[in-house]
Amino acid sequence: MKKVLVLAGHRTPDESRVNRAAVEAFKALPQVTVHELMREYPDFQIDVKREQALLLAHDAVVMLFPFWWYSSPAILKEWQDQVLEHGFAYGTGGDRLRGKPFLLMVSTGGSEQAYSPEGYNRYPIDAFWLPFNATANMTGMIWQPPALIQGTHVLTDDDLDAGVSRWLSRINALCA
Repeated sequence: MKKVLVLAGHRTPDESRVNRAAVEAFKALPQVTVHELMREYPDFQIDVKREQALLLAHDAVVMLFPFWWYSSPAILKEWQDQVLEHGFAYGTGGDRLRGKPFLLMVSTGGSEQAYSPEGYNRYPIDAFWLPFNATANMTGMIWQPPALIQGTHVLTDDDLDAGVSRWLSRINALCA
């Protein structure tokens, strides 16, 4: 059974209905480590060596976050900037993440239609994944199609349960 590291990057984790439900569900899985970055590093002072050790101890990497201003919350970007350093994640000798599956689990306030050429965001959601896909490429991780829960502002409890269930299926597939 493979081990999965979930990097939960919600800026205000206690206020998130979707991310809170996902974190609770993922914590019940023994092969999954849920690492809530804002709880660990509220001051953004990331322990790079600890984070790199966590990456090395797991077989797959998942970033769980709400989509804010067409990207991830700042704590995840800071984590990337600090942890994915030359000689570890890329460049000469930087092959430590090569071959690990890399999956985004993202919630959006906007609906699926909002992320289309006709929607108010003007672009399909896949257009916004390019920097993350490039990160996977640069580090040698294996890009997985992102898992989404969209329209969170109007999400019913049943829709939330169904979305988290889909996410659990994706996590379990990484563990197999």
